[in-house]
Amino acid sequence: MKASALSLLFIAQLAADVDSFGIKSLFTRNTQLRATNDDSDKKRVVVIGNGMVGQRFMENLIDLDADKKCVISTFCEEPRAAYNRVKLTSYFETRDPSALSMTSEFDDTGRTPWYEENNVELLLNDKVVSVDTKSKTVTGASGKTIDYDVAVFATGSYPFVPPIPGKQRPGVFVYRTIEDLEAMLAYVKENNVKSAAVIGGGLLGLEAAKAVADMKVESHIIEFAPILMCRQIDQGGHDALVGKIEEMGLKVHCGARTESFVGDNGSTDMDDMSPVSALRFSNEGWDDLDVQMVVVSAGIKPRDELARDTDITVGERGGIVVDEQLKTSVDGTYAIGEIALYNNFIYGLIAPGYDMAGVCSKIVAQEHLGYNLDLEDTPAFTGADLSTKLKLLGCDVASFGENQPPPDDVDVSNLVWNDPIGGIYRKLIFNKAGTRLRGGILVGDANDYSKLHKLAVQGGELPENPAMLLAPSSARGDVEEEELSEDPNTQICSCNDVTRGDIADTIKELGVDGASLKEVKTCSKAGTGCGGCEPDVKMILKQELEKLGGSLSNHLCEHFAYSRSELMALVRTDADPSSVDSFEKILHKHGHGDGCEICKPTVGSILASAFNGVILDDGRDALQDTNDRALANMQRGGSYSVVPRVPGGEITPEQLVQMGETAKKYNLYSKITGAQRIDFFGASKYQLPDIWEELGSVGLESGHAYGKALRTVKSCVGSTWCRFGVQDSVGFAIRVENRYKGVRSPHKMKSAVSGCVRECAEAQGKDFGMIATENGYNLYVGGNGGVNPIHAQLLATDIDEDTVIRYLDRYIMYYILTADRLERTAPWQAKLPSGKNGGGPIEHLKEVIIEDSLGICDELDRRMQYLVDTYHDEWAEVVKDPARRAKFKQFVNTDEVQTREEMIEFIDQRGQVRPTDWAPDGQPQTNWKPDSNDVFARSEKSWISVGKASDFAPNVGSAILYGDSQLAVFNNAQRGEWYCTQNMCPHKQAFVLSQGIIGGTADGIAKVACPLHKKQFDLADGKQLDGDLSLITFDVKIEGEEVMVELPSQEEVDAILGTNGLRVESGCSELDISGTDLEKEILNGVRNTTVSVV
Repeated sequence: MKASALSLLFIAQLAADVDSFGIKSLFTRNTQLRATNDDSDKKRVVVIGNGMVGQRFMENLIDLDADKKCVISTFCEEPRAAYNRVKLTSYFETRDPSALSMTSEFDDTGRTPWYEENNVELLLNDKVVSVDTKSKTVTGASGKTIDYDVAVFATGSYPFVPPIPGKQRPGVFVYRTIEDLEAMLAYVKENNVKSAAVIGGGLLGLEAAKAVADMKVESHIIEFAPILMCRQIDQGGHDALVGKIEEMGLKVHCGARTESFVGDNGSTDMDDMSPVSALRFSNEGWDDLDVQMVVVSAGIKPRDELARDTDITVGERGGIVVDEQLKTSVDGTYAIGEIALYNNFIYGLIAPGYDMAGVCSKIVAQEHLGYNLDLEDTPAFTGADLSTKLKLLGCDVASFGENQPPPDDVDVSNLVWNDPIGGIYRKLIFNKAGTRLRGGILVGDANDYSKLHKLAVQGGELPENPAMLLAPSSARGDVEEEELSEDPNTQICSCNDVTRGDIADTIKELGVDGASLKEVKTCSKAGTGCGGCEPDVKMILKQELEKLGGSLSNHLCEHFAYSRSELMALVRTDADPSSVDSFEKILHKHGHGDGCEICKPTVGSILASAFNGVILDDGRDALQDTNDRALANMQRGGSYSVVPRVPGGEITPEQLVQMGETAKKYNLYSKITGAQRIDFFGASKYQLPDIWEELGSVGLESGHAYGKALRTVKSCVGSTWCRFGVQDSVGFAIRVENRYKGVRSPHKMKSAVSGCVRECAEAQGKDFGMIATENGYNLYVGGNGGVNPIHAQLLATDIDEDTVIRYLDRYIMYYILTADRLERTAPWQAKLPSGKNGGGPIEHLKEVIIEDSLGICDELDRRMQYLVDTYHDEWAEVVKDPARRAKFKQFVNTDEVQTREEMIEFIDQRGQVRPTDWAPDGQPQTNWKPDSNDVFARSEKSWISVGKASDFAPNVGSAILYGDSQLAVFNNAQRGEWYCTQNMCPHKQAFVLSQGIIGGTADGIAKVACPLHKKQFDLADGKQLDGDLSLITFDVKIEGEEVMVELPSQEEVDAILGTNGLRVESGCSELDISGTDLEKEILNGVRNTTVSVV
């Protein structure tokens, strides 16, 4: 079987969509009306409210009603059927309501097929206005009245809005529905909202704050209590959570006494309708907080107004009083979810609501439909475990068991882990004897939540030293998240009470082809509540699919619905190689959109492995990641390292002398590596061609330390010098390194040759290694050091050098063709199938590489030989070609340079220099922000020519110098668009943005990824897509051949973006021009009579 038949090409089956003409929705409504007339002999169950809990009740009852003894009607006041409110903030990812649907995709009327398929009458946009418990009828706002045998109140709750003066103003919203989000989005756009306040710091408030941040609006969290989430966490948890939140740029104000929402006319009364412009506080010394929008998420109140007009008992503070069977005080009526008051408590989480729906459906089935469910005990809701694990604003937050025992509880012993630097807080609460875990709080690292929750809620034996449970996985050095139990009874989804066995059964029923994550969640209900268990569901899906002989989809990114190995197969098996020899062609043929910082380097690597052209030519430089584009590793501060190749560790005195002279000339920090090479640090990009020209004069080549390629082949001195050596390990190491140098692969590769079994070169810890024997070499493959050291496995014994080379050719090429993105040989090898007769992946490799069991050895040999024959020293190609050298020019518009020392301070260390340390995030000289969102709004600007269009390479950024300021101009030729921003990434104040990969998001936003830490910025407005930082942007236009940028005067731009003022220094505070004449000039927009461009 050839590898080219990898079953990686998929055939899409087209289906006609009758919904495109609205036929299905019309048929649905007619069917429902007929059902009302034809089912008069059946019990009528009316569900008042079509939210998550009401929907779950109907699903449960339908499952129990095997004989179809009832028909169901449900009133829904919203324009669409039930959807997942818990995941409301994820709406921004797609703006598609169907992504939140509780059943399937919505049609144009807001319905899904589920209701027709289950004979459920869905009354959309029809709010119930009255319930008559005497005549047993429910009437909607439409005038429709339905008789019922059973009525289930599932009306939920509404957001509590405190009686704050100004709550009536335009710009004040609640956070509850999709329509609320859409209204906020429209208001933000129409009113240019820059800052918003969220009233409430509980679970809902933090979700609302995330929603506001997702709108690219500065978000302030206003909390009355002294800490956030006061029901779930304590002061220590609050401190850790606030640290994480503020790292994202959100502002937290606890202990806030909001006095009024101030209108833009200064009014603070309850009648004025001017838009909101500020929050006013009664706290002494607190200034007004300028905001243009307010989102109230200060808690919930049960929607019990319908019940109050009946004889149903309602609690003093709200909610319909229910017993353990969810029955109200009136026969035939029930209440579930946030409307139900059980034991004087309203449960606001989804898991207790689902528990209520389960109990209620069983009671209705038994008592009203007459089913015998063979239950030992009467179904009862007796309260709920309020433990929860959430990811709020990107931070793990979990509480379980008795997380806040009362102060008078003496049987308490606390263990606390507080890591303010890492943002991790963990508190475990034991009994006094330390024999039982009672509860806990986890913030920042909750990987072991399931294990700890089970110990606290279900009990279990604790370690001899309970403190062993306290440390987070990151401190214990765990690489992977908590291992999932194989016990089928292990609860995975607490919201829906779904076990591992339930999920496994669902996967088996769906089969390999049908078991996608979405389908498994839909069918099993796991992960459809709060979503906290979704990673576990995904892991179980992966494990169960592997048992069934399948695998979990591993799409490269949003632009390619293939893994790297699948995309490689599509490229290498294409009958017309010329149709897949560029990123644009591959994207057009197999992907969509613009590409991004994930797929561009991946495709660049595939092109190098398949065609092996110079990676800087023909637009391929636009595909390269941070290091490959510069053919050097970017270091702190934006300087680069230089690493010449030293095959086998053998180097001549002449080469050593030249290295020393070059390092001294350019003042480079020098260090011997662990792989028998010499690294030079601190070179500016514009210096690299000159440095490599000098090194190349003595035969030194690129060491490819910057690439996902072969790094080194380490060796001992072997038989040429060592008295124990049995083979020439140095000579063979040089041969191996020279053969595979420059070969691009999914990840870096390292190798070694040891001259005897004493293993001085550590060959068994490498991706491939050779150990000399009396008869040749033993060949080991699939090892690596690093975080997870893995011992290589023996592939062949006592083979000569030529055979080693032949096997390595095949092994490396097999790895290149089938591994996933950024996958080292060790994990790739571990995932391979076992041999035909067992023996694990190494036996499979022997069959493929030695026995040619797949019949692909000829192809593997041919492809490797092609790469060897087309090898080129990338730096030699640059040095000899003026056009390639020009790519390393610092600024497009001038020959002037700014040295590394002008951008970051270099300090002395043991006789050499290095860049000063970066400050921790949140400290001065990090997370830089201008004083206002549009600091140059009032400045007079001019259109300045910054060069010819041909000077700016397509689909990449290029730096220009304007006065003392570095700007980045992006020629997005793929879209026919140009952008200009500051060149400094605000995260660490490094002047590097022009070196970032440009691409696009799924919703069409053009973006750039900072080359240092991959922070994403919108090129159009400069806002960070994955945080709250922002760039200053400038308009660009093309006039003839000239690239024109609209800029204020150099003096104004330099005052804000000048390199001198933004230089990173040791212990230096930020430049403060507040109150100075310079600030006044900038804000007043000084007219400058002389404008010049260097």
